[in-house]
Amino acid sequence: MQIKDIIKKVKQIEIRTKKKSEATLMGQYHSAFKGQGMTFSEVRPYQFGDEIRRIDWNKTARFREPFVKVMEEERELTMMLLVDISASMDYGTKTQLKREFVAEIAASLGFSAAGNNDKVGLILFADKVYKVIPPQKGRKHILAIISNILTADYVAAPSKIDAALEYMMGIFKKKSMVFLFSDFQDDFEQKILRVASRKHQLLGMRIFDEKDNEIPDVGYTLFVDSETGKQVWANTSNARWRYDFAEKQKLRIKSLEEDFENSSATFMNINTGDDYSKFLYQYFRKR
Repeated sequence: MQIKDIIKKVKQIEIRTKKKSEATLMGQYHSAFKGQGMTFSEVRPYQFGDEIRRIDWNKTARFREPFVKVMEEERELTMMLLVDISASMDYGTKTQLKREFVAEIAASLGFSAAGNNDKVGLILFADKVYKVIPPQKGRKHILAIISNILTADYVAAPSKIDAALEYMMGIFKKKSMVFLFSDFQDDFEQKILRVASRKHQLLGMRIFDEKDNEIPDVGYTLFVDSETGKQVWANTSNARWRYDFAEKQKLRIKSLEEDFENSSATFMNINTGDDYSKFLYQYFRKR
């Protein structure tokens, strides 16, 4: 992808996602994550209806009239985007590549966070962590994150989700909102999900192309694993073979849903042709 094409793509994503985030997501985002804590703001004279527990007894005793402490919400939050850049994410058969779809969702989340003055960071991973962009605020920073997702070198290697989560927890101690993007083609330890969801608010998003779940009848076909290079011939005209493949995928998705649920984390299964804003809107409403 040439520089002018990257700039054009980033601009298109910004225009599309800002409309979505402003129209539907930003308000729900603010409601979902407001008030992570309270911090002292000022002291003022007592007014009728103020809570007794807010009285500043030291100042009240000094001035011989009641004063109360005014508290405000700690609104500043940190959002971390963990994006799988294994080769299977650089794939798509219908509307767009999985990585392009991830970039669009990340942009919507990022602009929603930026609109609330929150910080957003990025970790790109596959078999190891390849790039880290520390959390910062602002539109330019979100555009840089989108560009990095689009232009990353997608790696012919299995994705190690456990390693990415361990790395993230090692460098980001403060509780954050963590959005994990992957097609979850590779196995990982469920234990790491439990640990991560205790420390952070974790949402796993399985991004899939429709051909990931069901293979059409196209006769004898050579399948190549983009991450390992393994090649397999299969007769896709065999109805039993197609059925077994689809059932295996359904079982894998069910297992993922159970792993996340048992870890007190959230899981979404999103097709590249879906309207992702509806999924995020429902997620924010439930927070």
